[in-house]
Amino acid sequence: MTWKNTESRYGKLSIGLHWLMLLLIATVYFTMEYRGLFPKGSDGRALMKQLHFMLGLSILTLVWLRILTRLIAPTPLIQPVPHRVQTKLAKLMYLALYLLMICTPLLGWLILSAEAKPIPFFGLELPALLSKDHALAKQFEHWHVWIAQAGYWLIGLHAAAGLFHHYVRGDNALRMMLPSRK
Repeated sequence: MTWKNTESRYGKLSIGLHWLMLLLIATVYFTMEYRGLFPKGSDGRALMKQLHFMLGLSILTLVWLRILTRLIAPTPLIQPVPHRVQTKLAKLMYLALYLLMICTPLLGWLILSAEAKPIPFFGLELPALLSKDHALAKQFEHWHVWIAQAGYWLIGLHAAAGLFHHYVRGDNALRMMLPSRK
């Protein structure tokens, strides 16, 4: 298998990024869902929040590499070819997932900026994107949470679609995104 996509299979780069992004997104959700295990003000809770920020910003960074790989290499063809409606729905799903991976971390960065809080990124502190504005931070937080909650549904639908393709349609959509077996 090559690093680059072909007409019949995703390459190592696309496959690796897909599953790495899943791991990062799952960890970001985990850190926010389980931060409540630690009391407010505790080191454990602060660590969970810091991991949430840094991994979210990692997603924002890596999503641009994913977009680039989609632009420079062909998208493998699903065989047998799905109905046009399914193809259009799939394109809308990809658009929604990419928007999730861009908008959610960007809104998180805007929240921290508007709250005049540090923006940690693996030993670096990223610059604030705007001046302190608590009311604006609350608006950004509303959208950040809303989009993140919608993300549960998007990710679930994406996974269900992969299983539908594999077990109901019997096509190669899921197999093309799995690492090859030796």
